[in-house]
Amino acid sequence: MKVLIVGATGTLGRQVVRTCIDQGHGVRCLVRIPRKAGFLQGWGGELVQGDLLQSDSLDRALKGCEAVIDAATARVDSEHSVYAVDWDGKLNLLRRMEAAGVQRLVFHSILKASEHRSVPLMDIKYCTEDLLRHSDVQYTILQVSGFMQGLISQFAIPILDCRNVWVSGSSSIAYMNSQDVARFSVAALERPNTIGLSAPTVGPKAWSSAEVIQLCERLANKEARVLSVSSFTIRILRAVVSAFEAGLNVDDRLAFAEVSGGATCLDAPMEESYRAFGLDPADTTTLETYLKEYYDTITRRLRQMEADLGKEDRKRLPF
Repeated sequence: MKVLIVGATGTLGRQVVRTCIDQGHGVRCLVRIPRKAGFLQGWGGELVQGDLLQSDSLDRALKGCEAVIDAATARVDSEHSVYAVDWDGKLNLLRRMEAAGVQRLVFHSILKASEHRSVPLMDIKYCTEDLLRHSDVQYTILQVSGFMQGLISQFAIPILDCRNVWVSGSSSIAYMNSQDVARFSVAALERPNTIGLSAPTVGPKAWSSAEVIQLCERLANKEARVLSVSSFTIRILRAVVSAFEAGLNVDDRLAFAEVSGGATCLDAPMEESYRAFGLDPADTTTLETYLKEYYDTITRRLRQMEADLGKEDRKRLPF
């Protein structure tokens, strides 16, 4: 198929691009800044400059495509708010898809969004799901919980570098490798039985922050410096940043932190999902495997660097 991928340079989007190409699909990537997306072109993707809020660029990007995989969401540092990108932008995408005669859409939502509508991003995801269910679009909705990639900057690097690790609450999240989420995204295109399906897409096990920290400590052979942040503190921070227009996306992320920092469990049974998408759960990355590979790789590279450093510089290496 000829597939348009929106959000192609993001954590998930780039993995969707790679998986689509590996599976033999023609891939077109909607990107805002082409010079920052050259690696996608190197993989074999076609770049089209544009934006979800620019109808003419969507028309160019959709021309000749048979399906869309939407992996876009507002960045914290985006000039646009989460409402503009994740609601207005997606409405615009659906309108332009209809005009172009493109009916097939794979949409990435958030698990249990309907239970946390006080969080702007989750409310928007819930409303978009509801909109799709009442539309004529041939949709597949993947309800993800969290990506393993995010744990690197949150836990793995600070522990390795002897910096503070900030945690809040006692939630547990079934993190999934973005490469595995991408496999579900592309498999949906090849299986008509997934049309009209809303499927949880989560990792093999739900992990609390304390469990992730313990795993990182063992793999890094270091003790974490853990600092706790209360939900009350997060609410105060939200009140402060929401007073400034430039802080709206930060406020949205802090609102999400209240969910992940509470007693929520973002997990769900996956048997039906694997069966519907024709995938083998044994091929899904575990968090232990993912973090071990990360620490093995970074430690090996640091050891290689050590040979080129002076005595004083070696003392600053994080091992």
